[in-house]
Amino acid sequence: MTRGLHRFTLALVVATFLLLIAGALVTSHDAGLATSDWPRSNGQWFPKMVGNLFWEHGHRMVAATVGFLTLVFAVHLHRWTLWRALHRLTGSKSVIPTQPNEPTLWLRRLGLVALAAVVAQGLLGGLTVKLMLPLAVSAAHATLAQLFFCTVVTLAVVTSAGWYQERRAIDEKSGLPLRYLAVAAAATVFLQLILGATLRHSAPWDRYLPTELVVAHVGGALAVLVVLGGTGLTVLRRYPNEKYLTRPAMIAIALLAIQLLLGLTAYLTRLASPHDPQPLNPMIWVTVAHVVCGALVFATTIVLALRSFRLLRATAYGFKWARA
Repeated sequence: MTRGLHRFTLALVVATFLLLIAGALVTSHDAGLATSDWPRSNGQWFPKMVGNLFWEHGHRMVAATVGFLTLVFAVHLHRWTLWRALHRLTGSKSVIPTQPNEPTLWLRRLGLVALAAVVAQGLLGGLTVKLMLPLAVSAAHATLAQLFFCTVVTLAVVTSAGWYQERRAIDEKSGLPLRYLAVAAAATVFLQLILGATLRHSAPWDRYLPTELVVAHVGGALAVLVVLGGTGLTVLRRYPNEKYLTRPAMIAIALLAIQLLLGLTAYLTRLASPHDPQPLNPMIWVTVAHVVCGALVFATTIVLALRSFRLLRATAYGFKWARA
């Protein structure tokens, strides 16, 4: 895999991360209906960005940039496939051989998944405006944003030089296989992100959040603490000398601690917001930080899961617990 492709993927990860911040700012400023048009704003492609239109149209511009980058990335992954198809259409009988650095089939397919996700994300964004921010569509829009971020992070991992470096496979040790613990942790974090997106879009800043959703979100946080915390500690206990695993594990645990603190602070600042004349900066920035940190927790957990499958080898001893 070429270094240039990996660097482009990292740029796509950064752009997607900025898009998550932009989307969170739109919700926190209650700017989702700053304009009733889509994809244009107030009938213009480049309107005067004042007030809440700055956040809403700025979000659309960042989203368009991410969409373009994803399209370029997908085309680049399939350039040799497209070239062979064009070669056949022109009637040429010569055969274009497989190139040394040509992406694998599953990587090309993952690139198409990313492209489909970003297109669907854009359409959901337009639908939220046209339907006046229905909860189901808004929550789906926020959830798909996290899935897309997870996809581009996966692409960054599997295009890195470290992924293709020759490594000695390590046998799974007794107990629950770490690889599946990491998958369970990622799934738990993702379910919590769905709960968080639903809670966040369930009420504007001038109304109180539904109690049942708050309770569910707190319960989800406890589940993440148990599953992800347990997974991270398992890594540190079983494979203390494998930095390929311990680094994402320690980062995930540190981010989880920050995320729990941000969650508590965000809830306390959100409690006072219905009494404020408008969304105030303390509530806005703490809430945005909470959303963004949640995405980082999810991404780090995905990295840990991918590296676990890359490094660890399932053995009969590792699955002894399943037959007992």
